[in-house]
Amino acid sequence: MSQENINNSEVDIVIGALQADLSSFLNEWRPIISRFHLIIVQDPDLKEELNTPEGFDLNVYTKSDIDRIVGSSGSTFFSGYSCRYFGYLISRKKYIISIDDDCFPAKDNMGNLIDAVAQHITNLTTPATPFFFNTLYDPFREGADFVRGYPFSLRSGVTSAMSCGLWLNLADYDAPTQSLKSQLRNSRYVDAVITVPARALMPISGINIAFDREAVGPTLFPALKLAREGNFRWETMEDIWSGMCAKVVCDHLCLGVKSGLPYVWRRERGSAIDSLRKEWEGVKLMEEVVPYFQSVRLPQTATTAEDCVVEIAKTVKEQLGPVDPVFSRAAEAMVEWVKLWKNIGSASFPGI
Repeated sequence: MSQENINNSEVDIVIGALQADLSSFLNEWRPIISRFHLIIVQDPDLKEELNTPEGFDLNVYTKSDIDRIVGSSGSTFFSGYSCRYFGYLISRKKYIISIDDDCFPAKDNMGNLIDAVAQHITNLTTPATPFFFNTLYDPFREGADFVRGYPFSLRSGVTSAMSCGLWLNLADYDAPTQSLKSQLRNSRYVDAVITVPARALMPISGINIAFDREAVGPTLFPALKLAREGNFRWETMEDIWSGMCAKVVCDHLCLGVKSGLPYVWRRERGSAIDSLRKEWEGVKLMEEVVPYFQSVRLPQTATTAEDCVVEIAKTVKEQLGPVDPVFSRAAEAMVEWVKLWKNIGSASFPGI
């Protein structure tokens, strides 16, 4: 699908701004995103005024906007990378594409600029096949189809709700891996998209994703906060936690999640070694988190994403709460998020 065929009135680009000067970032993305509406959410801890270039259809939201819309106590939801979730909350578009401000357009193996927006929308507007794996990857890509033995009853697929892109240069390694392999860089561009199988978990990163807001918007939230959480990628787990919630919900609601293209080029920010102590808490928590999500099953009465999040919160509090208080706090934040999503969902905002 070319960018010309995308209905830009259905797409919001959400950017969480952790740096004040976005001129270089936006100018590099200009050929790809200038046709779309941008929601830029400034990290509430960033005191400088944002610098953005001319020629973009954008709305900038600061701490004062967050306090006005959500309430002063709610701004703690949106610190650091979590500021992006405020953009998800106030958007009114069907599709959201979320790109971090340390990511730039990448090039494919032929040196061509990758249109990340077009590829994300292609992933979301073609069916997913989570219930039977196609060994030629995404059968809905041009030049591909279903392989011999693939059941015809499953070939229509299901609605794609999430598109998880990848990164060239600095991949999304954890702090221990990046510290031990400080020169490790991802230079391998793989021209492939796959549907993640049903009941298979994955660490969904918020760095370069797109999703159908109407279908799964409430499943992406800033709930899990580490005790010594910082502002760098290695020091947070909020997207990993919400991503696992989102995958469980997609499986329950028979929605698909795709991974692979599009790539972005990710630049370095922060020190993995300095972040190691802060993230180690999250590394240990994953040993509890993964078995929980592997075993959780949602009742048939949960028919919406909001219902599912509330049900997950209940079992998180019951099963994981006694393990560590961080889980009880996460469960409470999930319930609070659903209330916020419903309350804010009926409001209107300038430019949205």
